[in-house]
Amino acid sequence: MTSGYPDQTDDKRIFQQLAAYNRWANARLYAAALDLSDQAYRLHIGVFFSSVHGTLNHLLLTDRIWLKRLTGEGDHPSRLNAILFEDRAELVRARIVEDERLIRTVDSYDDAALASIHSYRTTSGMPHSQAVEDILLHLFNHQTHHRGQAHACLSILTGGEPPALDLLAFQRGATAPDLTKLIQP
Repeated sequence: MTSGYPDQTDDKRIFQQLAAYNRWANARLYAAALDLSDQAYRLHIGVFFSSVHGTLNHLLLTDRIWLKRLTGEGDHPSRLNAILFEDRAELVRARIVEDERLIRTVDSYDDAALASIHSYRTTSGMPHSQAVEDILLHLFNHQTHHRGQAHACLSILTGGEPPALDLLAFQRGATAPDLTKLIQP
């Protein structure tokens, strides 16, 4: 392991950890978003997708796009700024399902599948091919990038410190809320 990259046999374990971390971080972020008033949740703050609501919708729809490309199943929204769910509880339910789907997808890969080249079309219709592991790295990095934007929005909106989303906090056993219980009537 002189290159600084993990051995090929560690790839699946690393992607499984990233998928579990993704679910954990989303749960912490969504729980904080559920605590906001509807006005604050939808307030245009100046981030790329306007608000916490717009950013969380974007994260869900890009996961759907990538999982449709990888598995051939599920929805494939056509616009990156589409609002898939106006209702927060429905958005949470969809996020829970998509996080579980992502975990199952990662679990289904072996090292050969992770290294295999996958062909797909971009949202503009351009053909492209790359290794599945590179697609997954992008997907998880993209999630982190936009969760960071939503996290900053929470800081601005509340004047307080949002929940930690650091990978180290996950690795050290910090808990995540059960989103299903938080959206019960």
